[in-house]
Amino acid sequence: MPLVLRLLCLVLLDSALCNYSEDQCSWRGSGLSQEASSVEQISLHCAEGSLEWLYPAGALRLSLFPRLPTGTTGKEKTPRRITACIKSSSSFRGAQIYLERDSVLELLLSEADAAVQPKVRCFSWLPKEKVALFLQSTLHQDISRRIAAFRYELQGDWNSRFSWPSNNLSMEVIRGNIRTVSSDMELQESIISVSATRIHRQKFALFQPVGKYGKSVGSIRTLLRCGVKAGPGSFLFTGWLHFGEAWLSCAPRYKDFRHIYEDAHQAHENPCEVSLD
Repeated sequence: MPLVLRLLCLVLLDSALCNYSEDQCSWRGSGLSQEASSVEQISLHCAEGSLEWLYPAGALRLSLFPRLPTGTTGKEKTPRRITACIKSSSSFRGAQIYLERDSVLELLLSEADAAVQPKVRCFSWLPKEKVALFLQSTLHQDISRRIAAFRYELQGDWNSRFSWPSNNLSMEVIRGNIRTVSSDMELQESIISVSATRIHRQKFALFQPVGKYGKSVGSIRTLLRCGVKAGPGSFLFTGWLHFGEAWLSCAPRYKDFRHIYEDAHQAHENPCEVSLD
């Protein structure tokens, strides 16, 4: 195909792709229409979403705003702290991501690091701070195969009183036994294989029946420094979904949890109910 026709096709594709999702959670666009020195301003207003930048050129400045939880009023409208995480795609190319905090840029994810394997980067800020993600395109002779894409997740601490998992609709609450624990030294993570004896809450089917007796088995990730080891006993696993994977916040033995829960129930301090048996 002649070069002129190739460029025309890319420009037409660019005009078709450069748009927001209807819910303003995601953005997909192209750098073909951008000047090399231009900076396009983008703002997204969701707890999670994605960005896909085809043929990066110039720069993007992305502001993330968490959507308020339902029922928040008065002082609760402003979170005490906001935490964001991004996870690069497996084909991330053509840009580097910087964290802009009060007009100062700090490299968050380089193109070289993202090219090895998908990377997760997290950062936090206070409501009064001015924070954004700054995506700077990198120089390449052939930009047609460059796509800088990532997913993001936001979490705001609106009210520390409601820190109990069942107040979070994306929370996973599983009771079960630890089968095996493996470690990823590079990522500093532990992967826990769990056989579930009861599923209290599961938003997505991460634990599914397997084998002759249909026992539910799944995997949960946690930080390596937590020192999780395989051993006897029943545990209550409470964690969040993080980019489609279950992550562990803590794993008390079930008998210890039950004792704490019953004491809190008698004192009328439980923000939610969990069926005990």
